[in-house]
Amino acid sequence: MTGGLLVIGDVVTDVVARHGAALVHGTDTAARIRTRPGGAGANTACWAVRSGCREVRLLARVGADSAAWHRDALRRAGVRELLAVDDAAPTGTVVALVDSAAERTFLTDSGAVLRLSPDDWSPSMLDGISHLHLSGYLLFAPASRATALLALREAGRRNIPVSVDPASAGFLAELGVDRFLELVEDVDLLLPNADEARLLTGLPEPADAAAKLSLLVRQAVVTLGRDGVLLATAGAVTGRIPAEPVRDPVDSTGAGDAFTGGFLAARLAGHDDTAAAAAGCRAGAQAVMTVGGRPTPDGEGG
Repeated sequence: MTGGLLVIGDVVTDVVARHGAALVHGTDTAARIRTRPGGAGANTACWAVRSGCREVRLLARVGADSAAWHRDALRRAGVRELLAVDDAAPTGTVVALVDSAAERTFLTDSGAVLRLSPDDWSPSMLDGISHLHLSGYLLFAPASRATALLALREAGRRNIPVSVDPASAGFLAELGVDRFLELVEDVDLLLPNADEARLLTGLPEPADAAAKLSLLVRQAVVTLGRDGVLLATAGAVTGRIPAEPVRDPVDSTGAGDAFTGGFLAARLAGHDDTAAAAAGCRAGAQAVMTVGGRPTPDGEGG
C-alpha cells in the first residue's frame, strides 16, 4: 500500500503532573509538572511520521488562544496540519496525573475539540490518501460526530480503509456501547485498549473481546499495555505480539496513540499485521519513556 495518512481527531494542551507519592486529599503533593502539545489524533499523526510515514495530514479544531503554538509543534514534527481555529472556545486541555508506576489518570476539558464542524471538512483532504484514521473522541458530540461521519462516508466512496480508536472507556460509557458500535460498523479496523474492548463486548477476557469485536468490524487490534497486542479477524485471534520491554517507564500518556501511529505507518509501508504490530509496540515503548504523548526530537526524554 502506498500513499498518505489522514488523521481526523483532537489537538489538546497536556498538563502532565508526575507525582511520586500518592495524592493526599486537601493538601499539597509534590510533583514534576510539564506542559506539552497533545491529543490522541495529533499524537498518532506525529508518531506515524516518526515511524516513517512520509505524508501525514491532521484535521482538528483548536482555540485561537494557542493555535500558533500547536501549528508550530505539528509542523516541526513533520505533520501537515489542517487546523481549524475557533474564536469562541479555547483549545482542549487535559491534566494527566501520572503516578510512580507511570500510569495516568486524565481530567479532560474538551474545549474546541468537539466543535469540529462539517464546515471544517473538505473531501479534497482525502486526495492522495491511502488510509483514514478517526479519533473516537469525535463521536462523543453532535458537531464533531457529523464531521467524522462525512469523512467516513467519503472514504468508503473512494474505497479508502478506515480505522477508529475508541479513545476513552469513560466517554464510551456515556455515549452508549450500542450507539458507538452502530457508528463504527463500516470501519475496517478498530483499535481499543483492553478496558475499551471489555466495555464494548461485555467480555472480561481481552482475547474473547478481541474475537467478538472482529465480528462487528473487519479487524480488531487490542492493546494490552505490558502484555502486548492481540490481532483478531473474522471472530478469531490471529496473532499475539509481545510488548517491547521497558526498564524505567516515565509516563504512559500517549502510549496507545504511539502504537497506532507506528502500526498504521508500517501497514502503509506494506508490512503484514504481525510486523506492523511489532512496529507499533516499539513506538509505544518509546512513548512511555517520554513525558507527554508526542515523540521528542531524540525519541526519548523527560
